[in-house]
Amino acid sequence: MKGERAMRKITAVLMALALALSLFACGGEPVQDETPGSDIQQGTVILPKPQENDESGDSQNGEYPSAQDPLPQKPGDTKKPEEPDKAEDGKNPGKNEDNAQTPAEDPKQEENKNNNNGDNSTIPSDTKVPSGEYRAVWISYLELGGMLTGKTAGQFRSNIGAAYDNVKNLGCNTVIVHVRPFGDALYDSDYFPSSYLITGTEGDNLPFDPLKIMVEEAHNRGLTFEAWLNPYRVRARTGKALCSDNPAQKYINSGSDAVYQTANGGIFYNPGSREAIDLIVNGVREIVRNYDVDAIHFDDYFYATTDSSIDSALYAANGGGKSLAAWRRQNVNTMVREVYAAVKAEKQSVRFGISPQGNTKANYDTLYADVATWLGNAGYVDYICPQIYYGFNNATCPYSSVLKEFNGMIKVSGIDLYVGLAAYKIGNEDTYAGTSGKYEWQQNSDLLSRMVTEARGASHYKGYCLYSYSSVIMPASGVKAQVQAELTALSKIL
Repeated sequence: MKGERAMRKITAVLMALALALSLFACGGEPVQDETPGSDIQQGTVILPKPQENDESGDSQNGEYPSAQDPLPQKPGDTKKPEEPDKAEDGKNPGKNEDNAQTPAEDPKQEENKNNNNGDNSTIPSDTKVPSGEYRAVWISYLELGGMLTGKTAGQFRSNIGAAYDNVKNLGCNTVIVHVRPFGDALYDSDYFPSSYLITGTEGDNLPFDPLKIMVEEAHNRGLTFEAWLNPYRVRARTGKALCSDNPAQKYINSGSDAVYQTANGGIFYNPGSREAIDLIVNGVREIVRNYDVDAIHFDDYFYATTDSSIDSALYAANGGGKSLAAWRRQNVNTMVREVYAAVKAEKQSVRFGISPQGNTKANYDTLYADVATWLGNAGYVDYICPQIYYGFNNATCPYSSVLKEFNGMIKVSGIDLYVGLAAYKIGNEDTYAGTSGKYEWQQNSDLLSRMVTEARGASHYKGYCLYSYSSVIMPASGVKAQVQAELTALSKIL
């Protein structure tokens, strides 16, 4: 670990009402859990052979493995699958649970059948497959846990390779894999402790380098590898203790304002702290310098609270006459700009992108993520991948409108638009989508294909990303058939 720094401890109070409301507005995100889910197994996907970007040959015939099914045992692997965690990573099991509004009175399902199926589209459809279309899958730390924790290097290499084979069978060409989910490292780091996901204990010596293996196995299969980091999050809530050499623990011990704590025990690096910014930037720089990653990918965590007490002293000293909200947005912008510069200084070819939640108002007002600035100026991002986790009929954030909004924000050349799609919702009731959209994911089996088709008509569109791996490879038994139907429909437009 590099250096110890000292300042003062801040203990945050209750989350502000505005944030609480935003979490249940369209695109809001619940607090995330930190418990890894079930082991990941190789699954065979019943799909036609992808027409491009697939070098693996014909897909295999078989059935999806479910999260409840026993996993094939590999040599030396005696761990039994655990019940998947249903509240992580924003996620039930989605990457960003998008509760659009207070649920309306449930209508009869018959009254919602044959809904408008996206007739509210505002971007013309273009069914032509873009050349080099980006097709990605998010693989979260929950999914990595079963593949990695307590495994040998050989076992992990086999497990992650099997997962990548499944991704290729979907016709995808890119994996976005968690490498720093909680202020830790799934790699050899000078700045962050080793993740508990490796041995079960944070800060243990590395028995092998998971990131090196993950990159190698991806490239061996012709897949692009993106390193997924949560830059500010250390803990989402009270949970696993920090190891003694975790920089966040050192900041807490010394009273530094480089971290703040939320009322539920969450710990986050403070975007207003110069120390925190330097730590984040240096952490990104070492990944790009030491590993053959193709991109750095940031999730949607920025400020975890609107509570003014978490940075009152920093604001008083550095606010410069700006409102608290404007100052906070400036802090995040500074971090984003400096990360971009660090990536390009190390390797010009490595890309940097961010996956904000789909609700642009919540991004701006409660997370202090000024996405329009990133997309309206050079030097911030190479791509944006909004989590457009809404159906066409979502009452407050319909897919078509959100797609148009993000596409319209891009004002400079060289920034690509990828759309994040909620594969985790397939076959499930969309509780907070309002009366019009509540049953949309249950009553349709071609939403993903229609979403991609419509996105292809957006001027800056270059690809899509599915959340998540387990949702398409290990769906719950009750939605297997519908997931298969969605993927078959998607394969027909690839």
